[in-house]
Amino acid sequence: MDQTGPAKSKRSYRPEGSLFLLAVLVVIFFVLDLFIGSYHISLSNILKALFAPGQVDSQLVTIVRQFRLPKALTALLAGAALSVAGLQMQTVFRNPLAGPYVLGISSGASLGVALLVLGTGNLFAAGAFNIMGAWSVAGAAWIGAAIILLLILAVSARVKDIMTILILGILFSSATSAIVNIMQYFSNESMLKSFVVWTMGSLGSVTNAQLHVLLPGVLLGLFLAIISAKLLDAFLLGEDYARSMGMNVQLARVLIFISTCILAGSITAFCGPIGFIGIAVPHIVRMALRTARHQRLIPGSILLGSVTMLFSDIISQLPGSESTLPINSVTALLGIPVVVWIILRKKTVGALS
Repeated sequence: MDQTGPAKSKRSYRPEGSLFLLAVLVVIFFVLDLFIGSYHISLSNILKALFAPGQVDSQLVTIVRQFRLPKALTALLAGAALSVAGLQMQTVFRNPLAGPYVLGISSGASLGVALLVLGTGNLFAAGAFNIMGAWSVAGAAWIGAAIILLLILAVSARVKDIMTILILGILFSSATSAIVNIMQYFSNESMLKSFVVWTMGSLGSVTNAQLHVLLPGVLLGLFLAIISAKLLDAFLLGEDYARSMGMNVQLARVLIFISTCILAGSITAFCGPIGFIGIAVPHIVRMALRTARHQRLIPGSILLGSVTMLFSDIISQLPGSESTLPINSVTALLGIPVVVWIILRKKTVGALS
């Protein structure tokens, strides 16, 4: 009786139930993110501003449609994109501490944006992007992320030690940060202020024009990740096993890396570097869904990442206050305990595989 009980409980577990619960939480936190702000607006007026704008004051419509809705949508996209990018990196490198922020991929995207923003004068000052400027920033971030990812890929082909790859990722990140700091030193005051605010990470500064670039970019990255689910499952079993199954490992890597660059680069381009979501969320999803299959982990990461980022955005607004915290600080305070828990659970980083 005692031995069959847990086995029956394990067989009766349905990941679909957890995914449904996460989907419900996404809706709840999305509505809360629209509701909470420095200016109180009732839920009924928010719904009218969204679906019947002629029935409420035009100022309320502007606040909801031009500010709160884009910010909530950005939080939704940022959480989903960074979580899936982290999941892909942890699987490909077989490294549970891998993620776009730790491996320097976000820093590479930052360098691409810095070269464009600080190197081209006031044309690309924050808040002055037109639709072509937004695509330029996204493209610069994708290229910067891809360069760092290719460097890490080249290193990982020669070095198998997890700790060494992590340290090299941190070194790449420090090198790109040093280049950015030099560029900041020689930039003018207005450009420097805009760039420093951007590096703190912000969901509220994304304009509708940028959202029109961010949305298709993230959807494309998520689509590539979803169709790569079986390839990621094969990577878990090792590259030799994947080749024995007839899989083109190099082509699979390219597909997954393109997805990661688009996801991490798009978010970094418009929201600034946001850390720890990409590391922490995939581990919680694995624990919650009790599976290693990416056909479940990817939708789980999309949903839990969205919930986490919406929750972080709500906290960053300091309900009852007109001040707003940098989103990067909030995600760090939420994500670092999870990373510490991962290390303590496995005793050493080297044992994490």
